[in-house]
Amino acid sequence: MSNTTARGIWAAVTQAFKRPMALIRRMITKFINRVLMSTLPSPKMAGQTIVDCTRRKMVVGLGNPGMNGSRHSVGMAVLTTLAERLGAPDSWRSDRQVSGEVIVTQLEDIQLVLLRPKLLMNINGVSVAKAASKYLISPEHIFLIHDELDKPLGKFGIKHGGSARGHNGVRSCVDCLQTDVMPRLRIGIGRPSGKTPVDRYVLARFSQEEQKVLDSVMKQSVDVLLTYITDSQPQTSPAEGRRASRKNKARTISPPQDTTEEQKQS
Repeated sequence: MSNTTARGIWAAVTQAFKRPMALIRRMITKFINRVLMSTLPSPKMAGQTIVDCTRRKMVVGLGNPGMNGSRHSVGMAVLTTLAERLGAPDSWRSDRQVSGEVIVTQLEDIQLVLLRPKLLMNINGVSVAKAASKYLISPEHIFLIHDELDKPLGKFGIKHGGSARGHNGVRSCVDCLQTDVMPRLRIGIGRPSGKTPVDRYVLARFSQEEQKVLDSVMKQSVDVLLTYITDSQPQTSPAEGRRASRKNKARTISPPQDTTEEQKQS
């Protein structure tokens, strides 16, 4: 048997097992989500309904705790920049009830909750759902910041709900909140070159040259995010996303919509 034939057979076998294994991992992750969410924290402000909290919003930096500087945790880096912009860089406090670190601050007439999950990316949604329950924040007022493979480094944009498009952290949030209406700030990291596996690429740190580009991106993306949050237009459930059915547990995800705002570094 030639080397070429052997490689072809091995590739076929690997491909045959790839999809079932991905499905198994997906099922395990969903089970872990459900177990960790078995007890949600009671609302911080007892007796107040979500209708009374329309001026309370949350911004979440998705990522892996303890992996600062990696491509997959760029959402947390942008959130840190946002905290600095709001004058609260040292106000983070650990909150075991929401499995994350939290800052509660004021932005004009909006009470803003910043959240850094202390759970792995694939189950970030557990932390988000717990915080949403504690602070009585509806999903359309939750802004997710995350890395985006399909955007090159130096570009970013706002996505108004819709499919997770393969991002495990966003998928966890969709599963745990049972809706895909959450707006997202997507920070481009580009795709790996050559044969570098995606998982190794996203967990690696940015190079010095990439970090220079990223520093500018973080500042500009925070400007766009602040404008979006303080927009006087009422934040209702966007057409691009809708709640999943809780009755039959079938997830109804709308077709992905591209960004409406995008910036590119010169």
